[in-house]
Amino acid sequence: MSREEAFLELAELAKTAARANLAYYNDDDPVISDATYDHMKRRILALELQFPNLKSEDSPTDQIGAPVNSGFGKIKHAARMLSLGNAFEDEEVWEFDASVRKFLGLGSEELAYSVEPKIDGLSLSLRYEGGVLKQAATRGDGAVGEDVTKNALEIPSIPHLLNVGHDAPWLEWIRSSQSIFEVRGEVYMSHLDLESTNLEQSAKGLKPYKNPRNAAAGSLRQLNPAVTRRRKLSFFAYAWGETSSAFAQTQMDAINNFELLDFSTNPLTKLCKSVEAMIAQYRKIETQRATLGYDIDGVVYKVNDLDLQRRLGFRSTTPRWAIAHKFPAELAWTTLDAIDIQVGRTGALSPVARLKPVTVGGVVVSNATLHNEDYIAGRGNKGETIRGGKDIRTGDWVQVYRAGDVIPKVADVDLSKRAATAQPYEFPHICPDCGSEAIREEGDAVRRCTGGLICPAQAVEKLKHFVSRGAFDIDGLGAKQVEQFYKDGWVREPADIFTLCTRFGSGLQQLKNRDGWGDISAASLFDAIDDKRKIPLHRLIFGLGIRHVGEQVSKLLATHFSTWAAFESALTRAEIGAGGEWDDLLNIDGVGAVLAQSAITTLQQDGERASIDRLVAQLDVQPAEKPASDSPVAGKTVVFTGSLEKMTRAEAKARAESLGAKVAGSVSAKTDLLVAGPGAGSKENKAADLGIETIDEDGWLSLIGDA
Repeated sequence: MSREEAFLELAELAKTAARANLAYYNDDDPVISDATYDHMKRRILALELQFPNLKSEDSPTDQIGAPVNSGFGKIKHAARMLSLGNAFEDEEVWEFDASVRKFLGLGSEELAYSVEPKIDGLSLSLRYEGGVLKQAATRGDGAVGEDVTKNALEIPSIPHLLNVGHDAPWLEWIRSSQSIFEVRGEVYMSHLDLESTNLEQSAKGLKPYKNPRNAAAGSLRQLNPAVTRRRKLSFFAYAWGETSSAFAQTQMDAINNFELLDFSTNPLTKLCKSVEAMIAQYRKIETQRATLGYDIDGVVYKVNDLDLQRRLGFRSTTPRWAIAHKFPAELAWTTLDAIDIQVGRTGALSPVARLKPVTVGGVVVSNATLHNEDYIAGRGNKGETIRGGKDIRTGDWVQVYRAGDVIPKVADVDLSKRAATAQPYEFPHICPDCGSEAIREEGDAVRRCTGGLICPAQAVEKLKHFVSRGAFDIDGLGAKQVEQFYKDGWVREPADIFTLCTRFGSGLQQLKNRDGWGDISAASLFDAIDDKRKIPLHRLIFGLGIRHVGEQVSKLLATHFSTWAAFESALTRAEIGAGGEWDDLLNIDGVGAVLAQSAITTLQQDGERASIDRLVAQLDVQPAEKPASDSPVAGKTVVFTGSLEKMTRAEAKARAESLGAKVAGSVSAKTDLLVAGPGAGSKENKAADLGIETIDEDGWLSLIGDA
């Protein structure tokens, strides 16, 4: 897959994920199945790993849940409620175990995991103070949840008072009137209770719930607690948030202690001491899935030792010490009616399958990606045979697969049903939008239109990218409005957006007089545009749509250059492969030669540069934010070399980045600190030559306060 294809797919995936999140978490009315959503996020993650520069600031893989509904009060979680990473194949469970061992520096010694069913319900955090339930909050976006305390009090399996009448020493601190103990788990509804709830809904002429999860969410999030009481919800405890003191040494101990406090825990939770045992328990639970009486969508593996959990820590939205092993998704067969070509902002010609509508995983599908001309012909990215070499033709009976994509794939073709008159698909060599030649450069999987700025499809897609969420994100100016304004000649380049009010805010052709617009909506759009004149540097860089420059790289560039003037000046002076500014670009961790060349070329092309200059003249570009200065390494560039003995390289990097440092892979004049273990070698010698401070591992731990 090319970067352009990945960009197009990620953009569509992000929009679909945003709609799905709001429908699932706020409206309790899902528009896609759980399996499809899970696999969609997996596809996004896979693309982001393959093309890290494309990862957006608000990527669905960095988001948890959705913002709280305005009908409820807000509660800020003392400790964030995170989501879990997903595994879909047994191999990924082995990879998870390997990643845990690598991070911790473990070999083949025994490592135990708890294994528990993943309940398909609604996450809930219960805050007890002095053993009394004081607050109950939904996960929300992970940082802030909805206050559903009154409703939680109506759930029989949630104790109002913790049972502290036992002799266990760890209960002493919970008995204190000042104690804080947050218990977390899942609210769910049984299949039988769903039936009775839907009978009640139907009797009142209301829409029945689609599944137990949405019934549970809708019941817990009622403004009238009496409704929650009638719905017969249940709660399984399996985690915790803020606590005044430790209450367990292992995950299984914690589960047992929840039971002592009168919480319900899942009886299928089991301790496993090998990956083989973990997968065996997964299979066992999967066979019981239909008879449990409540919905589950997989199992969760957690490192059992809590000290190891603390060492492993967290990524931005997921713990390193746990993963969800999800159950398989679905396939379906249908007819391929046509193959259309869409032109992206970089000129990439992307084939799209138009399908006879078919339901896959509870969602009606009518389109699917075909990636590129090789994929249609039955070849992979490296020229290897895929689908047994079967090509794809109009009229074929095709298998559609949604497990990895929100934009489904055509996974297979049934040749036994292919018409004798079916002809191989001829990929166009002419752009369908502007008539320019479409060429495929050596080594590129994608054929591209050479029309550039004269190609309306590219111009529109670039404008759509400019107003996208990771770039300028202008309220009221989305893809539909961009297309219409371009068609009417109102907006041809980004700078035109910021002169829209001057040109069409008054006079005969006023925006408010157009179909779909009025005084209020027009004024709101102009205000939204003005709000984005003051823009952070990284958003401007990303909004320019420079090939290979995604959101993360935009942030790297913004942090490195700090101001637009410095960025613009460096790229204007840079000569590809000629040292100076070129070397400075390549010294940025995460910037390679291809990306650097693309950025330089963009800023040095006369047409592109003139367009950029017209845009910047309309803006107040804000310098990059300086890193927090409350740690001794904040803002510094650190390089680790040699063997670390008290932590793994991954642990050291994660800790440094959490303190605001930048971790580089090589020593340069930009390096502030070298942490050298045994066997440091050439990096230590280079640091000495450059006069860079060098410390050992103990010195590093002392510096950051971890000694």
